[in-house]
Amino acid sequence: MAVERYRSPRWLPGGNAQTIWPALFGRRHHGPAISFRRERWATPDQDFVDADWLGDDANAPLLVMFHGLEGSTRSHYAQAFADWARRHGWRFVMPHFRGCSGELNLAPRAYHSGDFEEIGWMLAQAKARHAGPMTAVGVSLGGNALLRWAEEAGETAAATAKVVAAISSPIDLAAGGRAIGRGFNRLVYTRMFLRTMKPKALAKLAQHPGLFSREKLLAARDLYEFDNVFTAPLHGFRDTDDYWARGSAKPHLPRIRIPALVLNARNDPFVPGASLPGAHEAGRHVTLWQPEHGGHVGFPGGRWPGHVMTLPEAVMGWIARHL
Repeated sequence: MAVERYRSPRWLPGGNAQTIWPALFGRRHHGPAISFRRERWATPDQDFVDADWLGDDANAPLLVMFHGLEGSTRSHYAQAFADWARRHGWRFVMPHFRGCSGELNLAPRAYHSGDFEEIGWMLAQAKARHAGPMTAVGVSLGGNALLRWAEEAGETAAATAKVVAAISSPIDLAAGGRAIGRGFNRLVYTRMFLRTMKPKALAKLAQHPGLFSREKLLAARDLYEFDNVFTAPLHGFRDTDDYWARGSAKPHLPRIRIPALVLNARNDPFVPGASLPGAHEAGRHVTLWQPEHGGHVGFPGGRWPGHVMTLPEAVMGWIARHL
């Protein structure tokens, strides 16, 4: 079923169930487990990025995938898209944002939702290692950053990536930040993210003493407070409000000049439906898919216990048609 008309299985109602169950229990691939080849890229600031590759045909189409907050190639969506690439003869690579590959990065920085310069650098590294056509998909945080790259690159984007797609991305960061900081979201998702983000930040402080206030970081109880202490100042923003305003892709969608798919379920717990753009806000190169169901990077399919292959089939089908 096409995702733009997606309806969830009857046995899995509601945005939270459609977010949590697929991530924990949904089948991610056909056949054997995905086996990646890791490559380390040296960055201009004497740091590194770890990229996981699948496939060796440098002339096949390449899918570059950017993960979400605290994601990696172990994430359910990464496995499902890599499986799609394997079954369709595509090559796949996921460059990990700094600190997300299992090893602490070296520089006094991490990653953020508006990191379009890092996205551009990663895409250039992938292109330098591949001869065939290149496309890119970003999930959640990675999708917003990818759209910001396409917006900033404008007419020059086509020389790097032919088509891009953003899945479940909080393209209005302030609206998403408010949503994840309230009620059930705060109790479950915020705690889950901070459980890994705070130790990474403290390890970064040990690397670079004086980088930020340890006491203020430990006191942070939501992503707004965490971003105020860590993410915003480390990446050149005045504070969280400045970061969320300048990092959001939504205000700049009409600047995109390559085919771009922006997919958001209207019951996504992180991304309020009321914050999603209308067609008049998107520009002629942007396609909006906004089904009523799907949760956050969920879109489960099949009978219980379900699978997560509906998403890559639909998104990659759209990308292949525009390649």
